[in-house]
Amino acid sequence: MHSSPSRFLVLPALLMCGIFSGCTSDAAQAQNPGSDGQAKTAASSAPASAAAIPASLPPNTISYTPEKAETVNGIAHHFLAQSSVMLASDLEAQIRETNHLQAKQLYVKKGQTLLIPTIEPQPVVEHSVPMAKDEEVRAIYLTGTMAGSANGQKIIQHWHDVGGNAVVFDIKDSDGLLNVPFDHPLAPHNHRAIPNLPKFVRYLHSMNMHAIARIALFRDEHIARDHSELAVQSRSTGQPWRENGKLVWTDTSNPKVQEYDIALAKSVAKSGADEIQFDYVRFPAEGNQADAKFYFQTAHPEWKRSDVIADFLDRAYQQLHPEGVLVSLDVFGVMAWQRNVDLAHTGQDIVRMAKYCDVLSPMIYPSHFFGMDGYANPGDAPEHFIGESMDRFATVTASSGVVLRPWLQAFAWRTKTYSPDYILRQVSTSRDSGGIGFLFWNARNDYAKPYSAMPIMKEHADKYFGKRPTPSVETASVKPHQKPAMKLTGAKQTSAVAK
Repeated sequence: MHSSPSRFLVLPALLMCGIFSGCTSDAAQAQNPGSDGQAKTAASSAPASAAAIPASLPPNTISYTPEKAETVNGIAHHFLAQSSVMLASDLEAQIRETNHLQAKQLYVKKGQTLLIPTIEPQPVVEHSVPMAKDEEVRAIYLTGTMAGSANGQKIIQHWHDVGGNAVVFDIKDSDGLLNVPFDHPLAPHNHRAIPNLPKFVRYLHSMNMHAIARIALFRDEHIARDHSELAVQSRSTGQPWRENGKLVWTDTSNPKVQEYDIALAKSVAKSGADEIQFDYVRFPAEGNQADAKFYFQTAHPEWKRSDVIADFLDRAYQQLHPEGVLVSLDVFGVMAWQRNVDLAHTGQDIVRMAKYCDVLSPMIYPSHFFGMDGYANPGDAPEHFIGESMDRFATVTASSGVVLRPWLQAFAWRTKTYSPDYILRQVSTSRDSGGIGFLFWNARNDYAKPYSAMPIMKEHADKYFGKRPTPSVETASVKPHQKPAMKLTGAKQTSAVAK
């Protein structure tokens, strides 16, 4: 077991303003607009308008007087976004300590003035950390809810301790809900699990971790349901089209949908994320395709679905790259075969997509290749399916300069041999086939097996980390995993446990 992780980050005001050029001592910026009570701040360089603020308050502290009875925990949540502390539970503990509140006191009475510590100048400013696209990334995936929780920070700390150097976290998943503040007419009004994104990114940067912000693009249940005019339309009913009975797809080609996703990505980039990762960069692949009607079929009748995807990515890349972030794309593993039927449905033309991103992340979970190459249990043949997939992706993208950083399987679905050794087999095979770094996916964010495998990888870094050595002429002709070409009849991938 590792020592208990540091669960929050507190930086003194002088250090904060030394790091972030956007710091200000304006007391008005430290007030909470959503609070019912009155908040006051002490600042040594406060402007004249703040002259009435008591000068005796400690640094980075405001006074707060509720206008009605409130819970201590509720007050902590009120001020969390303004605090240098990461978790509401930690801010509550500091409020209790500062004000000598007993653990049994749940409420603060109306008119009872409190001191709220750890308040820092707002807004917090964090900048992306430049990184070469071919630098090795070793990442795990976290939902937004997990990333913004105490358990999430324990996972992040543990992953850092065993040798991980990056985290993929949800900004928007396929339900369309947002985990960060974003003001836009199409944005949902749900609770934001990460209320202060620059502060969260700063927390990752404090551990030298690469911050990868995942945005599920066109599978957006919120927009499809609540803005039905932007959903895929049914030719037969005139109503929003459903994929196998589910109303989850926006119209990939609709300009308003595209503009919303690009605006969200730019906002995230300006908040300090190091990489924008687009998922669901495609059209729906299941359901009654003949019944699905899209905007581009009228606006650009000569286009195919792949033209829509390429046009969108071209514009997104041009707008995001000046922000100093990397752009990565998640794609189906089966797209390495570039079969016409898959291309016609998804629009994922890998050759064209590779022109508009820095990193391509194929989802090559072995368990998802059922029905391929005669393997009854493909999940138990990681060397074959990962090796074959990566070789094909390397061939398809050979002249693009794009980096291949695959999503690997960190779950036991349809896989009897899932274990730390299974993790090692995936990583070594990917590296031997040209993969640079890796991303582990587990929908429940359970990374017990990767935790156990990472120390072995560190001990044998020449086998698992870094770029593969350039093979000699004698050894380059045949690879251990190579087998006869796959039989692709009935090949299918599922989103039952993954994206």
